[in-house]
Amino acid sequence: MSSSRSRPGEELPEDWLATAKPARSRRLLGWAIGVLVVAIGTGAWYVRSHRPHPVVFSTTPAFRGPITSKVTASGTLSALVTVQVGSQVSGRIDHLFVDYNSPVHRGEILATIDPQLFEASLEQARASYQVAEANLAKDTIAAQDLDRQAYRAQALAAQKLGAEADAQTALASAREAQAEILAAKAAVQQARANLDQVKVNLAYCTITSPIDGTVISRNVDVGQTVAASLQAPTLFEIAKDLRRMQVDTSVAEADVGRLKVKMPAQFTVDAYPDQTFTGKIRQIRNAPQTIQNVVTYDAVIDVANPGLELKPGMTADVTFIDAQRSDALLIPNTALRFHPVFAAAKGKATGRKPNTAFGAGAASAGLASGQGALSPQLPPGVRIVWKLVAGKPRPVKIHVGISDGVDTEVVSGRIKAGDPIITDQNGTLAGQAAKRRKMRMFL
Repeated sequence: MSSSRSRPGEELPEDWLATAKPARSRRLLGWAIGVLVVAIGTGAWYVRSHRPHPVVFSTTPAFRGPITSKVTASGTLSALVTVQVGSQVSGRIDHLFVDYNSPVHRGEILATIDPQLFEASLEQARASYQVAEANLAKDTIAAQDLDRQAYRAQALAAQKLGAEADAQTALASAREAQAEILAAKAAVQQARANLDQVKVNLAYCTITSPIDGTVISRNVDVGQTVAASLQAPTLFEIAKDLRRMQVDTSVAEADVGRLKVKMPAQFTVDAYPDQTFTGKIRQIRNAPQTIQNVVTYDAVIDVANPGLELKPGMTADVTFIDAQRSDALLIPNTALRFHPVFAAAKGKATGRKPNTAFGAGAASAGLASGQGALSPQLPPGVRIVWKLVAGKPRPVKIHVGISDGVDTEVVSGRIKAGDPIITDQNGTLAGQAAKRRKMRMFL
């Protein structure tokens, strides 16, 4: 087999130099072309990356319509007056006369406790009272006799017919008898008080309703023993009138300043999701409630419940109507947060040429230096929005009114219905949202 390379000691052919030159030229030409392509691509990338991007604004026209400012909170329904009926004495439940949802009247018997032990105590107390009265009568008679003896002894001593010592002894015995009468009277009063206490305990065996209302809870059954030694056990819960109820709401401290007494409120409950109930604030309680470092206040709402649809304990989603406008000039809240200088600042950070499509209005308004729409130099209630005029954004200072979380009322300013108000531009919210949507497609 022949080889193009020469072995040591062999002579090279005469045309080897002419054969090697074209191959080297081709390699050099390929390298030159590659370097040229890279240079052209780098130059194109540099020009494209440093070229000002076109600005595309998203606008929403200002419009007229109704708006309502609201405060939302959650609460719990309850009766206006709920009384817990307990037992003052311990014993076994003998009879029950009411159950859940039973209507009751003031003084009506709800249950009775077995009275046998208390009846026996009553007889014993009566006997003790009678003994005390008998002792009082006996001591009274003895005192009267000693009084007579002391009188005779003093009379004899005065006539020198009796010893003076006997008279003094008789007088002391009479006084001692009077003291014993006082002690006997105290014993009678003690026995009478004990008798009255036993009568009261016997009366407590009959448990009655303190109000007119409806039984909403029953915690005992016949035969169950209740112990009232430490505290009175709760046997029943009675709601005074379920046709009038209240909602206790937890309002955040940031919103409680917007609430006023007699302010209207609306709420819904899970049991009737398609029905809206109404009421008014009766009281805003000053007692704070702190749960996990969140401070709330209780706003009590009076609610009419003629159909008895609402039940105690239901959870209510409450909306307080702070203010309303039937025909207001409105702009979206996103317009209050928009500022085109944000995009220019981003261009400076990346070394790109900032957009100059914002015009001289931003500089004249003092906003090109980075001052945003929430500048502390603006007085309360004054905001700056951007209106698209002849394809360029122009800042407009406005006075804002109420807001419903989506739109805001324009009280005054150079804005009228139909004006295009800028809410976004490319590379900000809309561009980021589009990028996120594209990324989700590949996940």
